[in-house]
Order: sequence, then structure tokens, then C-alpha cells
Amino acid sequence: MAFDEDLARRIREIVRTEEGLTERRMFGGLAFLIAGNMAVSASGQGGLLLRVEPAETRELAARSHASVAVMRGREMQGWLRVDAEGARTTAQLSQWVNRGVAYARSLPPKR
Repeated sequence: MAFDEDLARRIREIVRTEEGLTERRMFGGLAFLIAGNMAVSASGQGGLLLRVEPAETRELAARSHASVAVMRGREMQGWLRVDAEGARTTAQLSQWVNRGVAYARSLPPKR
């Protein structure tokens, strides 16, 4: 499945003024990176893939439309999937995108 171009556009609108922003195709989607750290992606599996504080993974995954990301059959602490319905409105999408951006900003910049 190709990533949702409209979702990528909506994410871009939210993050467009972020310092150190780059975009890169990753994990079958279009990722938005802050200082080289992935914040959020329009996932090739649909919806969002985003980075979060690892200690908050379970709590956030308990919210509607969110789940712990599974990569190669393994649950990944610090990574969430949010289905398209959980990012339907601008308010919903902004909440998730801003959380991913905040976590990416907390990490040391990559070269």
C-alpha cells in the first residue's frame, strides 16, 4: 500500500515551520524528521507511524485508534500506529503530530 498523499500534505501543514525539518521516504511511507530524528510518518500501511516517549507507549496505545507499532513481528516501545480514523480531524492529527515532534526534539540531533 502506498502512503496517503493527502495525509502527508496535512502533516506537512502542521510541521512546515519546524526548524530542522526534512522529509524522507522510510518504512514504506513518507517520514517527517526533526534534526534527523523521525517524528511522524504518513505510513505505507495507512494512518500514522510516530515516535513517542518509550515509557508512555502503553498508555498512549490504550487510546482510541492507537496501537503499539509492530515491526518484524515485535512490538516496538516508543513507536505507535494511529489508524486513519484517529487522525481524521485537524485537532486529532495535530495532537499526534505534535507529540511526535516533541519527542524527536528531545533527542540529540543526528549528523
